[in-house]
Amino acid sequence: MTDYAHIHQPVLLRDCVELVSPALAAPGSVVVDCTLGLAGHAVAFLKANPEARLIGIDRDAEALEMATARIASEGMAGRFTPVHAAFDAFDEVIAGNGLEHVDAVFMDLGLSSLQIDECERGFSYSHDAPLDMRMDVAQPLTARDVLATYDERALAHIFKEYGEERFARQIARRVVAERARGPLETSAQLNALVDEVIPQAHRASGNPAKRVFQALRIEVNGELDKLARTLPQIANRLAVGGRLVVESYHSLEDRSVKTFMNQGLHADVPAGMPVIPDDMQPFFAPVTKGAVMADAEERARNPRAASVRLRGVELIRPLPERWRRRFAEQARGDAGGRADRVGRGARGRHGQGRRAKARS
Repeated sequence: MTDYAHIHQPVLLRDCVELVSPALAAPGSVVVDCTLGLAGHAVAFLKANPEARLIGIDRDAEALEMATARIASEGMAGRFTPVHAAFDAFDEVIAGNGLEHVDAVFMDLGLSSLQIDECERGFSYSHDAPLDMRMDVAQPLTARDVLATYDERALAHIFKEYGEERFARQIARRVVAERARGPLETSAQLNALVDEVIPQAHRASGNPAKRVFQALRIEVNGELDKLARTLPQIANRLAVGGRLVVESYHSLEDRSVKTFMNQGLHADVPAGMPVIPDDMQPFFAPVTKGAVMADAEERARNPRAASVRLRGVELIRPLPERWRRRFAEQARGDAGGRADRVGRGARGRHGQGRRAKARS
């Protein structure tokens, strides 16, 4: 039998269960785990809420198969629906299950433990492997493609914005020079390249290539774009009293989540307006005080908890129609966000649409 506890330690598990469970008290309540992974959080949600059922979404077919087997082994298969999809297909998934609204939605962003520990896809700088980094191996774009086809400016942007890498331009310049001599195909090659570029005196702790690997993973899978399109879909599908709970591990993810939630946490009126009409009152209420972080004990036990930020909100009244329209526009990407504009110029001759997600 697979030892899932050894493979995956869910981060802030007790906090997540306590935040999600109040929305799942009624018989037939539905919680959606948008980032199912190995079902560490999902199993806990189902055990804590025996009247609820769970829809688990994951774009990684291997993780979905393992999660399904795990939930079946716990005797809860009858309350579980697995869905192979990226989480920005949220609307389609909910409609496809005959639902108008759901009672809780959980997201555990970033890489899953399975993906971190799996050597074959080149997610980790700790193992030599092909530079793939696809969460869904059916998609065409790989990290090799990005390094081979994006121009220097686009590569520098990715490394700086998604990896917050100080030496982004220098690394991009070296990538372009190296690929003229031969393709960059393995994590060992990329590790060596970054090691040569970043001065010893300016290195943070850990592997100097970790920010570049992170940036490539986000670009290949379109994680920030998908997150920006998914959050408004979730808001439009939450039942009143429903909760959205999100774990982030990257400052850009957390910023996106915080910015989205803040739209509904404040009155939708000009500053100084003496009377606030009912339909302009906040529609979200916070269920966390700012962002919850792992304590020292959990960080010591599970190093992957070091950067976690956990936020949650509850929908406290029906969404005003103008917000439903606004969220529908955001879900389509009509707002023309920074990531979309950059994406159009960053694809190089590859010319492909990008992206999506991962986690627990």
